[in-house]
Formats: sequence, structure tokens, C-alpha cells
Amino acid sequence: MYPEELVQPMRADLANFGFEELRNAESVNAALAKSGTTLVVVNSVCGCAAANARPAAKMSLKNDKKPTNAVTVFAGVDKEAVNTARQHMVPFPPSSPCIALFKDGELVHMLERHHIEGRPADMIAENLTDAYNAHCS
Repeated sequence: MYPEELVQPMRADLANFGFEELRNAESVNAALAKSGTTLVVVNSVCGCAAANARPAAKMSLKNDKKPTNAVTVFAGVDKEAVNTARQHMVPFPPSSPCIALFKDGELVHMLERHHIEGRPADMIAENLTDAYNAHCS
């Protein structure tokens, strides 16, 4: 587990942009039970989260069609929340960072770490906006 003072700026990067931070299983289950679309970012301390995943997630929300809800859990910190989110992402193996889009509680789009690492944020954002255009109102 990482110390809170280390991860706070990384949490704030998404929270200050309007992502709801989920820190326990109940909040994850409640978020994914909502109708509409929910973007889930599994945040991380790694460089690809800082350079690629978080910027891409924020860029993608500037699209005309976007998820109804945007939430985040933090790998290596909020173990219960992350494990619960990952249970909803089966059959995909655990990875962080990763970004998932749910529609009415069903996983409809997934970006694993290998889709994020080494790719520019704008390319990842384009992938997400394509998913929004297909699944969001």
C-alpha cells in the first residue's frame, strides 16, 4: 500500500476534473448499479497512468457524447474498491492502470494496461470517444 501523501496529487488529478473517488466495495457496486454509462479509471502511481491514462480519460470527456458517470479507484491504495471493480471487469485480468466503460452495469469497453502503456494520451482518448459514441447518449 502506498502512503496517502504520495498518492494524493494523483488522486486529485482526476477528482479535480469531476471523477468520483470510490474507496470501498459498496461505493463501487452502487456506482455500477446506476443506469446509464459509467467510466471507471483504475488509477495508479506508475508513469503510464500519469502520462497516458489520466490525461486520456480527461481528454475523452470533452466529447459530445460522454458517460453519465465518471469514477475512479486507486490501485495499491484502495484495495477493497479496486478488487470489487476488477470483479466487474472479468474476464479481463487485473491491470493498472486500466479504463472500463459500463452501460447499465454491463462492461461494454475495456482498455487494459497494454492498451495504455506506450501509447499517446490523444490516441487513448480517441479510443474512448469511439466507445462513447457507440454506447453513450
